[in-house]
Amino acid sequence: MKEKIWLSSPHMGGGEQKYVQEAFDTNWVAPLGPNVNGFEQDLEEYVGENSKVACLASGTSALHLALILAGVGYVDEVLCQSMTFSASANPIVYQGAIPVFVDSEKDTWNMCPSALEEAIVDRIANGKKAKAIIVVHLYGMPAKMDEIVALSKKYGITLIEDAAEALGSTYNGQKCGTFGDFGILSFNGNKIITTSGGGALVCRNEEDKQKAIFLATQARDNAPHYQHSHIGYNYRMSNIVAGIGRGQMEVLDKHIGFRRANNQFYQEVFKGIDGIRVLTELTSEYYSNHWLSAVVIEESKTGFSREELRLALEKENIESRPLWKPMHLQPVFKECKYYGTNISEKLFEDGLCLPSGSNLSDEDRARIKEVILKIIK
Repeated sequence: MKEKIWLSSPHMGGGEQKYVQEAFDTNWVAPLGPNVNGFEQDLEEYVGENSKVACLASGTSALHLALILAGVGYVDEVLCQSMTFSASANPIVYQGAIPVFVDSEKDTWNMCPSALEEAIVDRIANGKKAKAIIVVHLYGMPAKMDEIVALSKKYGITLIEDAAEALGSTYNGQKCGTFGDFGILSFNGNKIITTSGGGALVCRNEEDKQKAIFLATQARDNAPHYQHSHIGYNYRMSNIVAGIGRGQMEVLDKHIGFRRANNQFYQEVFKGIDGIRVLTELTSEYYSNHWLSAVVIEESKTGFSREELRLALEKENIESRPLWKPMHLQPVFKECKYYGTNISEKLFEDGLCLPSGSNLSDEDRARIKEVILKIIK
C-alpha cells in the first residue's frame, strides 16, 4: 500500500525539544512554569491588540471559561455558528445553557450577519435575549467581522471568537481572535501549530486573564489551606506542553506560508473547471492561514460528486473529509432552534476538505493531483 497522505498531520520544526528538555532539567513538569509564561507572552506579542492570553488544556476548555466569564448560565441562550465542529457548541451545554444555531453565508462559509440579526431580533421578541454570540473562523477563513462586531455592539451581546482554526489569519490587518470580548485558540494535533493538545483564551484585559487562570486551577482561594468559594476546573496547560508550543511559535509563519501555498496549488489544479470552487479570500481585507483547503463540487456541472472524489482519494490512501456537518443537523442538537436558509446544509452536501498539511511534499501533491485529474477526465 502507498504511504498515507494525511489531511493535516503534526509538523515539528526542530526547536521544540530544547524547551521540553529544559522543563525536565529544571523539574518544571507541573501546570505552571517558565514555558507556560513564555508561551503566553509569545502569543500575546503575536496576536497583538494589547491582548492577554491564558494557556489552557484545550480550545474547548478556553471556550468553556469564556462562557463562564461572559456570565452564561442555566437556560441562557447562546447564538452559535451552525457550521463548525461540535467543540464550538458543547461548552454551551456544559453551562446548562441553550444553543441557538445560525446559518452560514456563501462568501466565507462563516456566520451569516443577516441570519444572526434575524435570530437576535426574534429571540428578543420571545423574551430570550442571547447572552453571547460564538462566531467561528472556519478552516482559517476570517468571518465578516465588521458586520458581526457591529451587531454584538448594537444589541449589547458578548462576542466570543472561535479562532481555533485561524491562528495567524487576519481581517483588515487585525489578527483573528482579537475582535471579540474573548478569543479561542487551539493547538490540537491537526492545527496550524500543535502542542499535541492544548489551547488558549485571548482576553481583552489582565483581569479577565487572571480570572480564567483562577478558574482553570481549581478556583483555589488565597489561603494557606485548600479553600474554594467558586467551582473550579483542571484546565491549565502543562509546562512541558507549553515548551512544545514555544518551539512551534518559531515556525508558525513559515507553516502558514506552506498552507497558503497548498491552497494556491489547489486553485491551479481546479482552474477553469466549471462547477468547482476552492475556498479562498474574497478581497484583500481577508488573509487566511488556509489551515485546511476545501472545495465545493456541483455534481450537475462536474459529472462527479464530492463523495466520488473522496473515495477516489481514499483508494490511493489519501485522506480527505467532508466539511463540518452543521450542528443543527446533529442528533444531539436536534431540538435546538436554527435561523437561516440552509446554506450550511448545501455546503456540507457538496464540500470536501483536501490534504493541507504544512509538511506535504512535492511528491504528495503530485499524487493528489493525479487522482484529481483522473476523476475530472
